[in-house]
Amino acid sequence: MKHLTLLCVSVILLTALPAVGQGTVGKGKEVSPIYNVTVVERSVKAINYEYRTGPTEIDFRGTVLLPDGKGEAVVESKRGRTEIEAKFEKMTPPARFGREYLTYTLWAITPEGAARNLGEIVPNGSDKASLHVTTDLQAFGLLVTAEPYSTARQPSDVVVLENQVRPDTVGKIEPIEVKYELMPRGHYTLELGNNLQTAAANAPRVSMNTYEAMLEVYEAQNAIGIARAAGADRYAARTIEKAQTLLSEAQRLQASKSATSLVVQDAREASQTAEDARVIAERRQADERLTAAEQEAAHAREAQAQTQAALRAAEVRADAERAQVEFERAASREAETDAAEARRLAEQAEATATRAAAQPPTPPHWPQPARRSGIAGSGRWPISARIAAGTRHRRKRFGPAQKLFLISPRVPILIAQGEPAASGRRRPHAPS
Repeated sequence: MKHLTLLCVSVILLTALPAVGQGTVGKGKEVSPIYNVTVVERSVKAINYEYRTGPTEIDFRGTVLLPDGKGEAVVESKRGRTEIEAKFEKMTPPARFGREYLTYTLWAITPEGAARNLGEIVPNGSDKASLHVTTDLQAFGLLVTAEPYSTARQPSDVVVLENQVRPDTVGKIEPIEVKYELMPRGHYTLELGNNLQTAAANAPRVSMNTYEAMLEVYEAQNAIGIARAAGADRYAARTIEKAQTLLSEAQRLQASKSATSLVVQDAREASQTAEDARVIAERRQADERLTAAEQEAAHAREAQAQTQAALRAAEVRADAERAQVEFERAASREAETDAAEARRLAEQAEATATRAAAQPPTPPHWPQPARRSGIAGSGRWPISARIAAGTRHRRKRFGPAQKLFLISPRVPILIAQGEPAASGRRRPHAPS
């Protein structure tokens, strides 16, 4: 029975590799996830184990993916570490969940959701396994997952066992908040084929040591295939090349029938290096996406600034155009006003001319002659003035310092200023 189980696993391992290669290779095409598994039931509880109070026991119960699986563990918090002695039963080969799943891994999950890989669980021919590990965590929950290789940094969604608090468990129980970024969904597909049992029945028998060496080599191949699918060839070329070199060395040792410990050693290092390459590739891709997002945001801000500048320029142009339109309207109104005033003045002048033309002509008006300089005292008037009078002058005697006028029926003219005559003769007075 022991050999039958081992040979079942070895045959499944041999059939797993083409599926990984098919899911990870393809230039110019988007690489889709190989598989997706959703676990409906998940209610892990974290336990804060009391420090240096002695060992305490917990149980493991199977999930919906492995309902018959079970186990128990003794946990003891010691100075500087926490020791875990775990035993498991009915751990059927993980290939039942998909050809890419090659092993089981024990995980410690903190109350905040951070995962810590505690070690690989390798069942024997009776589907039993045991594991003794230590951790520096104080409060944590325990769970077992199926993985494509043992050096995974984050657990997959294929959770097969969870810790269960017993009535005599000593410690403080805390709920675990599983966060997506710390415990993401797996990148694989659940493939339950009916040909697995047939392949297992016809597989050759191998020893436990040979099985362990084969398992580690295939896990390394899986790790490298998954790392390449994550873009390690582009973002972590040196690391993935180192992993491939270690895998080639492990395969050479296996083919030369060297010690299985050497094969396992190189194969596990290859798996670890491939996992490092995968993590590096994912981080660099994340940085690249972040940089692209920042550049896109910068371009968007620049475009927005240009758009705002264009809008402001358009507003300035619109204001200038409105001012020009208002100026032209004002000039037009002023021109219309001036034209109306000109028409009014023209009409007024025309009306005045019409009225003037309708009136009879007036006689000429003779202007008053100006008094010549020195005429006063001379006793004479200009001849033209006397002639213009056209009538006889009437003389009138005035008293002292009085003015003498020549009175005409038509034009009165001031002639002189004098004194009364000393005799009866009338003579003009000399001008003063």
